[in-house]
Amino acid sequence: MKILLFLFLILSQIFAQQTSSQNFAQQSRGLLFSGIFESAVSANVGDGEANPLSYGLEEYANIRMQSRIGDVGTFFAAVNLLALAGDYALAVDSEDNGKNYIAIMELERLYFKLKGRSLDFDGGLLRMPFGYGQVWKSSDFLNPANPLKPDARPLAVLGGGVSWYPVEDFKILAFGSAGDDPFENNHAVGGMSADKHWNKASIQVLYAFEQAKKQTQRIGGSFKADLVLGLVLDALYSYNEETEENIDGLSFSGGFDYSLFGAKLVFLVEYLYNGASSSTSETFSGKNYLYGGATWRFSDFTSISTALMTDVDENSHIPIITFSHELFQGATLALMAQIPIDSEVSKFYLETKLKFRF
Repeated sequence: MKILLFLFLILSQIFAQQTSSQNFAQQSRGLLFSGIFESAVSANVGDGEANPLSYGLEEYANIRMQSRIGDVGTFFAAVNLLALAGDYALAVDSEDNGKNYIAIMELERLYFKLKGRSLDFDGGLLRMPFGYGQVWKSSDFLNPANPLKPDARPLAVLGGGVSWYPVEDFKILAFGSAGDDPFENNHAVGGMSADKHWNKASIQVLYAFEQAKKQTQRIGGSFKADLVLGLVLDALYSYNEETEENIDGLSFSGGFDYSLFGAKLVFLVEYLYNGASSSTSETFSGKNYLYGGATWRFSDFTSISTALMTDVDENSHIPIITFSHELFQGATLALMAQIPIDSEVSKFYLETKLKFRF
C-alpha cells in the first residue's frame, strides 16, 4: 500500500511539472493522464429478516497514465482509488480503514507495448483478452467477466505476449503469464492464439497450457459475423485430472444481436453451457444460462436498457433495468435496478451512480 502511494505521488509530481509549461494532452513525449471518477449509492431490500434494508456508499477513481518510449514503444499504468462503506465494504477485505470507511489503493495496469513492422511485444500487468463473446466470454479464461457488472474493469494478469502479423488482418500470438497464486513458483500459463479477420467475419483459435498442481489444457475457438444478425460463437474446452465427464470441461456460448430504427433499438440474446470444470465454472454455478436484453437510445445522450439473466436449471431469474443520461460533456448519471427472483425469495437492488470522465 505504501509503495503504491509513493509511486502515485511521484507520478503526480511528474504530471505537475509537465503541465505547468503546456497542455499535457498536446505533448508527444510527455506523460498523459486520463481517468474516471464515480460516486455511487446503493440500496438492497429483502436480503433477510435480520437485515431487510441495507445500503452502500462508494467513491471510486480510475487514474490512467500513458507515455511514449522512444519511437516504437508506449508505457501504460492505471491506479484504482476507492473509499467504501456499507454493502460495498462487505464485498472486500482491507485493513486500511478510516473512521467510517474502508480505503483501497490498487495497481490496476502497469505494462509496456513495443510495436514493429510485423512484430509487437507487450509485457507487464495487463489484460490479455480472448474470444468475441459479448456476455459470457467463454474463451476469456484469464479475465473472467460477470454480466451482472458490465461496467467493471476486467482484471489484469502479470505476463506478456509476442504478436506476429505475417499478412494483413492475420495475427499469431504467443503468450505467457503467472498463475492464479502469486506465491506458487511452479504455477504458470502459456499458449498461442491465431486471429483472422475478413470484411464481415472474424475467427480465433486458442490453445493454452496451465502448469500447476493439476495440469490443465485448454483448446477452443471463437467466431463472429456481421450479417443480417450479428452472430457470435465462443467455446473453450478445459481438461485436467478432475474433469470427470468429457462434457464437464466445456464452456460454450452463442447468440446474436439485432438492431432496428437506425440502431436506436438493439436486441441481444446469448446462451451459455457451463460445464462443472470449465473456464466459466468459477463464476457461475449452474449449467445452462440464458441472457436476453434490449436497449433503446432516445438520443446520443439518453438510453434505457432492460435485460433478463436466467439460470435455466434452477429456475432463477435476475431482471436488470439500466437508465443512463449524459448531464453534460464528461458527466453521466446512471441508475441500475436488479431484482433477483428464485422459487423462495425475491430481492431488490438499486444503484445510483454519477460518473465523470477527465
